[in-house]
Amino acid sequence: MKLTVLGGGGFRVPYVYQALLHDQGSPRIDDVWLYDTDPARLKAMAEVLAQFADGHADAPRVTVTTSLDDALEGSDFVFAAIRVGGLAGRMCDERVALDLDVLGQETTGPGGLAYGLRTIPVMLDIAHRVRRLAPHAYVINFTNPAGMITEAMQSVLGDRVLGICDTPSGLGRRIATTLGLDPSRAQFDYVGLNHLGWMRRVLHDGEDILPRLLADEQRLGDLEEGVVFGREWLRDLGVIPNEYLYYYYFNREAVRSILDAPQTRGEFLARQQREFYQRVTEAAGGAAVSLWRKTIADRSANYMAEAKGAVQGEAQPDADFRPDPAHQGYAGVALAVMAAISRNERATMILNVRNGTTVSALPHDAVVEVPVTVDANGVHPLTITQPDLHQTGLMQQVKAVERLTISAAVTGSRTDAAKAFSLHPLVDSVTVGRKLLDGYIDRIPEVAEVFGGRTS
Repeated sequence: MKLTVLGGGGFRVPYVYQALLHDQGSPRIDDVWLYDTDPARLKAMAEVLAQFADGHADAPRVTVTTSLDDALEGSDFVFAAIRVGGLAGRMCDERVALDLDVLGQETTGPGGLAYGLRTIPVMLDIAHRVRRLAPHAYVINFTNPAGMITEAMQSVLGDRVLGICDTPSGLGRRIATTLGLDPSRAQFDYVGLNHLGWMRRVLHDGEDILPRLLADEQRLGDLEEGVVFGREWLRDLGVIPNEYLYYYYFNREAVRSILDAPQTRGEFLARQQREFYQRVTEAAGGAAVSLWRKTIADRSANYMAEAKGAVQGEAQPDADFRPDPAHQGYAGVALAVMAAISRNERATMILNVRNGTTVSALPHDAVVEVPVTVDANGVHPLTITQPDLHQTGLMQQVKAVERLTISAAVTGSRTDAAKAFSLHPLVDSVTVGRKLLDGYIDRIPEVAEVFGGRTS
């Protein structure tokens, strides 16, 4: 089977490839095409994959290309992990908002809307190409903001597009392991949108173990979310929020912390990636994999640093950190999706999928992040308990903003874009909302291109 990776020069690619190397099922992916607009990044990543493949007689063949159509044609699965505007765009996503004392973050808040505005037209073009060149393919979307992009692409490809985020399943696994339990025997009751959800129950052999964790002072404090939110707030909520809800529950503290830091996440990654790609092309022998592992360790240590009382770029990785060769994050979820669809290895996981009747307070065609089963017949959302008023209200407001953003990206309507920015829960003023839109149009060419000079 053929797998196409869009954004094939990106840092997640080795995780995906390692997962494929360890997959012994049949049929399996034996043909991997890496597409990227940057030949140098492609060359560097191909070198890393070649070193991982060394010693594997049945390693999937890797082809690199800057031709999108060649990459897509005849694919069985497409992983989409692109960054329209590159890290320069991400840095503007952050700084335009921060200059107005509003959260600057790539997926949450106005930065995520700017990212969505410039990414949706590109992803819709890709969706139309997939329909023409690989009509039977499933698109597994990693591209952020994942829920918004998945929803836009579903207007072309329907349920053959699903979105992946490893944060919810990672949260469930951490809860189980914190209590010394086997996470493979756990079932997760989770509801939300991408980067906006809540773990409400974790069932282990039929018992909800979440109350046990909330009552355990030491273990709750050891949990990553205990560090981010504080034990008292988790007990007040009675659930464990997705870590990105830190930006909603502690918005003022988050903005202040990011403003006080010497660099943003995007600025840290831009410097780090520049150094990595330069060094990997100069590396001799088997140094490419070592460089990748060191870079990944630094990236992971500084992930959401502001939420963990650290400074972006200054947190040091644990001495024991090792990227898992069978990584159970994005790559593990993606491999499980492919195995379920191609080999009917039925699996349950948390994905971004079409709502249907799952969350009654949201539109039928809205994309939500909920537990689903996946098999050869596709993706099937599970029946869930409806979210409470607080959760529902926040989901509805953010979903309204997402749909306005999709509309603006498709039609070029500045009115819809201004409403999206102004109505976002993390933007407290229509005046600020309009300034945000103007700032992104002025600073990011790909955002300006969406509107083409239109005023309504």
